[in-house]
Amino acid sequence: TVVGWHFQTTYVDPTQYKWFIKSNNSIKTHINHMFTENLLLWYAANRRELPWKQTKDPYIIWLSEIILQQTRVEQGTPYFMKFAAAFPTVKDLAAAEEDKVMRLWEGLGYYSRARNLHYTAKYIVNELDGQFPDNYKGILALKGVGPYTAAAIASFAYGLPHAVVDGNVYRVLARFFGETTPIDSTEGKKKFAKLADTLLHKEQPDVFNQAIMDFGSLQCVPKNPNCPVCPLMEGCVAFAEKKVATLPIKSKKIKKKDRYFYFLVISNQQKQIYIQKRQGKDIWQNLYQFPLIETTSLLTIEEVPIDKLLINKSDYTITAWSNNYKQLLTHQRIYAQFIQLELQEESVNLPADWIAIDADDVTQYAFPKVINRYLTDGKQKQQQMTLF
Repeated sequence: TVVGWHFQTTYVDPTQYKWFIKSNNSIKTHINHMFTENLLLWYAANRRELPWKQTKDPYIIWLSEIILQQTRVEQGTPYFMKFAAAFPTVKDLAAAEEDKVMRLWEGLGYYSRARNLHYTAKYIVNELDGQFPDNYKGILALKGVGPYTAAAIASFAYGLPHAVVDGNVYRVLARFFGETTPIDSTEGKKKFAKLADTLLHKEQPDVFNQAIMDFGSLQCVPKNPNCPVCPLMEGCVAFAEKKVATLPIKSKKIKKKDRYFYFLVISNQQKQIYIQKRQGKDIWQNLYQFPLIETTSLLTIEEVPIDKLLINKSDYTITAWSNNYKQLLTHQRIYAQFIQLELQEESVNLPADWIAIDADDVTQYAFPKVINRYLTDGKQKQQQMTLF
């Protein structure tokens, strides 16, 4: 099958785009036009009806965009619905307690987004009289908002001509134009931003931005896209050169650090357990956890230095320990184990930041996913025991 697009009397083979475009600006313009028009035609028939697409409210759009950062639509939508219901306006979010915001965010990951969301809501209410910025520069100045998010809000809420460039857009453009510049390089970011801006439909920037993101999410997917039914297939360089699986290109491979967490699930004579709030510039900031001992390698239970937190062995009894749990983060692998202990005396001196709570109240606090998995497993075991 011959693949390519015809422009008036000139046939352009996709494999020759780069050479041909350099020698003929009018052909470049035609290719860009055909890309945009075919994309919008596809979108008209395949548009996803998502709740944040039904409004021009910049607050609601901002809320959705922050939730969808580093998150698939399928995963993020339930969280958006919870936040929109709990905080229908920016004033409602600004007035909320941080623990409530973090509890609603629990399980979504990248918790700095939730902290920035709350901080920015308070900033808008207190410093901007509750008025969301109505221009790209003002939106970009908000904490937690980068160029992509600012472009999305500016175009979706205000119809401003700013092209979005996210993972979906990188993939679509890299494949269609056969662009091999790494998307995580400074040069690549500039090149793709310029290309997206060139293609942007200036009269319908919001529609174009939604279209290219939906296209990348539904049609030009990362693995095994259905190229034969793609409306852009005939002009796609990656398809013609059999490079769909290799584009886009990233120059940097993420190195993951291994960390070993031993959580002490400590109960006292009143059947309370102890938790603490994570502070400092580390993962899971402002979430809760059981008292933690972190080591540099995997240890047996006997090797875990519990005396770092509880000095005298006579103060406690180890009653149980869990299997190993694993949680993958962008730059880290967390290996966690939970050790259950009972305090023998109430007079034991405990760290000031430990909080004693009733075991039944544990669901009122926001924990990292790995701890929630442990708690869920514990509940399931208790339910199974009641059946016998």
